[in-house]
Amino acid sequence: MNKQYTSVSPTDISVKTENGPQPKKYRYVRKEGNCNVVFRHVPEEWLLFVTDIFTTLVEIRWRVMFLIFALSYILSWLFFGILYWVIALVHNDMKDHTNDPCVYEVRSFTAAFLFSLETQTTIGYGFRGMSENCMIAIVVVTIQDVISCFIDTFVIGIVVAKMASARKRAQTVGFSNCAVINLRDGHLCLSWRVGDFRRHHLVEGTARAQIVHSTVHATGKMDVTYEDLVIQQRDVVLVTPTTIFHRIEPGSPLHNMSLVDLRKADFELVVSFTYTDDSTGMLHQTRTSYTPAEILWGQLFQEMIRVSRRHYRVDYTLFNHTAKVLVPEVSAEEYEHKKMLRPSPRHSPRHSPRSSPRHSPRVTPCPSPKSKRQSHHEQFLKPPAVTVELVNDSHPDPTVSTSQAHQHHDTLTLPNDITSQEI
Repeated sequence: MNKQYTSVSPTDISVKTENGPQPKKYRYVRKEGNCNVVFRHVPEEWLLFVTDIFTTLVEIRWRVMFLIFALSYILSWLFFGILYWVIALVHNDMKDHTNDPCVYEVRSFTAAFLFSLETQTTIGYGFRGMSENCMIAIVVVTIQDVISCFIDTFVIGIVVAKMASARKRAQTVGFSNCAVINLRDGHLCLSWRVGDFRRHHLVEGTARAQIVHSTVHATGKMDVTYEDLVIQQRDVVLVTPTTIFHRIEPGSPLHNMSLVDLRKADFELVVSFTYTDDSTGMLHQTRTSYTPAEILWGQLFQEMIRVSRRHYRVDYTLFNHTAKVLVPEVSAEEYEHKKMLRPSPRHSPRHSPRSSPRHSPRVTPCPSPKSKRQSHHEQFLKPPAVTVELVNDSHPDPTVSTSQAHQHHDTLTLPNDITSQEI
């Protein structure tokens, strides 16, 4: 039963069969590297986020972080402003203006809030200030100063950590839009390309690839399995764009998969590149995924490195460009089997024996001991050869040396019918 496949978008696979369209298959890992997973009903989720508050604030969005930081300052100013206002009420500074106040020029709630803001931000206008009349007010000012230092340190640390996040550096290291399958050193290989778009290169990096299978059972249970792919030259110094390849050999999940099987397959190729940045020394990881429709059979990445007089020039316009090459559409297992059955060019005759008997191959069997003795006996029975030398010495030339004289050599061979007795 033939199946018709429609075009594939970068985010999902839509397969249309005779029974009708199937539901969309969403990615396990998106092209930009984010995992397409949502957690529900996590036990004590809020407690986990609060326990690791630093990581939580680093991972949240910028607008949420700015909102939280603004509220932390405003609420702290408001809280201590209320405390100063209560102290002023208890000390009767609101009604009796002749009384020595705890805080100068704090006669209302607005004045108490402004004093709290000026104290925490260390503005110091010189109009409002503490007095020595209330010890409780001095203690509150001291606590507010310590808390303001903690808030400033926390805010600055979160902002710096968020700006130096590995996700931002990971955006400058990218993978090719597709993977390709072609021949490399006589073997079918799956390859993809990775490159660094910044001038400050990486210290070192390690490539990794996995085949992700998601199986949905009739009971509704879903299993996700992972199969590692063996990568040749996993450790890469990413100075120029590099092609990472996996040789499809026995033991590979793709060993018995042909072009037709690849188009019918339901898996996801998840690749990653873990590296260390030489500028910050931080560890980063870049990920992406390829669906079977994004694995191009019989394609080869175009060369993008050119050598000039002074530099190696890299043309990133060719980063995702591929060219068609001749590749058998059979599986690697079948291709290796056919290659083993194919006769070797050393032992295969180039011409038929009828057309050119001179170049017909000679099959030389291994000599037996009896044939060796027979050939040794025939060697002694071989007719001898007699050499007769004719020298023209009737008119010798004194100027010509003996070695340069004209000499004629004739060879007389006895007929083969003479036996050894007659000799």
